[in-house]
Parts: sequence; C-alpha cells; structure tokens
Amino acid sequence: MKKILFILIILAGLGLLGWQIYEKASTSGKGLTRESRNVPVAVEVVLVKKASIREMGSFTGSLHPLSEFILAPKIAGRLEKILVNIGDTVKGGQLVAVLDDDEYRQQVLQAKAELEVAKANLQERKSTIENAKREYERTVTLRKKKIASESQLDAAESEFKTQQAKLKVATAQVSQKEAELKMANIKLSYAQIQVTENNNTGYRVVGERFVDEGAMLAPNTPIVSVLDIEKLIAAIHVIERDYPKIQPGLEAVILTDAFPGRTFTGKVIRIAPVLKETSREARVEIEIPNAQKLLKPGMFVRVQIQFYEHENATVVPVAALVKRNGIQGVFVADLQEQKARFVPVNVGIVNSGQAEVLNPPITGAVVTLGHHLLEDGSSIVLPAKKPAGGAPMKGGEHDVKRGKMPAGEEKS
Repeated sequence: MKKILFILIILAGLGLLGWQIYEKASTSGKGLTRESRNVPVAVEVVLVKKASIREMGSFTGSLHPLSEFILAPKIAGRLEKILVNIGDTVKGGQLVAVLDDDEYRQQVLQAKAELEVAKANLQERKSTIENAKREYERTVTLRKKKIASESQLDAAESEFKTQQAKLKVATAQVSQKEAELKMANIKLSYAQIQVTENNNTGYRVVGERFVDEGAMLAPNTPIVSVLDIEKLIAAIHVIERDYPKIQPGLEAVILTDAFPGRTFTGKVIRIAPVLKETSREARVEIEIPNAQKLLKPGMFVRVQIQFYEHENATVVPVAALVKRNGIQGVFVADLQEQKARFVPVNVGIVNSGQAEVLNPPITGAVVTLGHHLLEDGSSIVLPAKKPAGGAPMKGGEHDVKRGKMPAGEEKS
C-alpha cells in the first residue's frame, strides 16, 4: 500500500513538472509568433496613376488573297504553250496558255462551207419562188378570162405555197449554219486560255502552275492559279467571350514573323453570323492594304484589335493584384506609418501590364512585390529603389538602404 502511494506521488510530481514546461513553451511560442508578425516586410511599391487604358484582343490567323481563281480549259486538248510562270504578273485579257487547235480550226472551216451551201440553197429558193409567183399570177389572170381551168389555178397556187415553205426552210438552214459557225469559233477561242476580264484593277500574280507544255488536258484541268494581292484578308477565329466586342470598322494591328518589329494596319470588314459548334468560334475577316507587296498569302499573323479605351482611368500594375480569402484587391502602402492595408477592388480593363480599378477610389502607392508575405495592417519597409515612373520611395526615418538592416535590428 505504501509503495502504491509513493508511486502516485512521483507521477503527480512528474505531471506537474510537465505542465509547467508546456506553459513556458506555449508562452514563448506566442511571443515569437507575435514578434514575427511585427517584423517589417521588405516590399516594392508603385504610385497609383491616372492614365488611358485600352482593352486589346489578341488573335492568330492566316493571310488570304483578296481574290483567287483557277484558269482551266473548257475543252480537251494538248497543251501547246504556257506563257506564264509562278510569280509573273498578269492582267485582264492576257493570254496565258494555248491548246493544240487544229481540230477546232477544221471545224470552223467546215462550218463556213456548210453556211455557204445553205446560203446558195436559199438563193436558189428565192429564184424558184419568184418563178412560182409569176406563174400563179399569170394563171389567175387567165382564169379570169376563162382561158385557164380551175385545176390549173389550183396547181399554180399549190406550187407557189410549196416554194414559200421551202424558202422558209432554206432561211432557217442558213440561221442554223450561222449558229454552228459561231459555236465552232467559240470552241476555237477556248483553245486560248486568257485571264478573265472584270472590273478588278488589283495586282494579280500567278500563284501556282499545275501542268507543263505537252500535257493532254481534259476539260476543267487546272493550268495556273491567279491571285489578287493588292489587298489581303487576314482570317481569324474569335471565341464567344470576344465575339460581341468585334464590330465592322474596328482597326487592327497585324504582326508577322517575316518582318520582326514591323506592324501593318487593317480594318475589320466581315464577321461571320454564326459560331461553329465544334470550336465555338466565329470567322472574322480583316482587310489589309498591301501596296508594297510585302505580305503574302499563307503567312501566319498575330492580330491585335482594340475593343475599348478609357480615358483618365485609375491604373495600377497587374502585379499589384492579389487575393485574400477569395477576394481580389491590392495592398495600399501607408508610407508615413509604414503599414500595408488590404483594399478589395473591382477591376475593369486588364491589359498585359496594367489594370483599371473601377472602385473604390484609391490613391497613393500600392505594393507590387512582397505582398505574398503581407496581411492587412502588416509593417513594411521600402528599399532605396526607384519605382516605375518616379523618384525613390522614402520610408521616413525607417528608410532602408541597400545592404543595411532596418533601425533597431542587427544582422545575424
């Protein structure tokens, strides 16, 4: 019994000793935490400013010619000559290729001969009808004098009408042979492939050549392609989020890897009225003047389109935006008290480097570096560094210079 009591006393003493050690450790830890929270955080700040800010859309696409068509024969034949090659400029009505046309020339000669035969036959019918007409008129006169019989009059009248019908047939045959001659000439003209005549006064070039001289061509076999590159079309595809912002007439800036550092301008001219279900994107076409002929169809381009521009907006660097407990805001630096205050903000236009603050109104400076260590009300120190757009930020009597610790602290 005494042994048990002795063991209980020892255990109670050990428990009391452990409790005292725990209390001291907890008190020491709280002090360290409180002290660590009060340690100033080195940050960089930038002044809030008033400036114009633009909302830009960035897209990628390809260049296409203003117009493109394929020259091909309407008839079959052997390609005798091709007069252009890749890169050659062409004009409306210019001869591009010639097919072997011996067969079609022979058809023209045959059609001319048949027309001459038809014309001669027509002339014969005209002479015959004149004779039939005179005979009919003479028979009518004799019948009135009771010299010719009724049957002779009927026979003369029938012959006259028959010759009138034959004259109409001969006249129709002449028209038919004239049409055949015209068709033969048209087929003969098809042996010469020419650039289409239209009102387009652009700069046309041969884009591709598909066949060589001597090839046997079927109707509609491509010979060359012709492109109009006086102006080019940049085709981009816009997602649903940006689709309502695109309007005809918006200015666009075009960049291409072929000309680094050089920009080209264009204008939105067409917007597809539908979005494709597979991609949820709509095609937008931008017309680009190409007077110097530097841009070529097929080039990959990056396109920037300005949607909106706000003048005299409150602007902060994008780097100043942070989230605390799911709320977006900025840390506004109080340079007198050396404190950082978290301010929730509503953001408007955000571009590559700046963000527009819609509300609440903020002034002064915002933290752009070091805010991941900050909480609302944290102490801050400023390095002697020039922020963007101004002289070095001074931190009062706690101003920190490069290579030195804040006042009251020693380097460990």
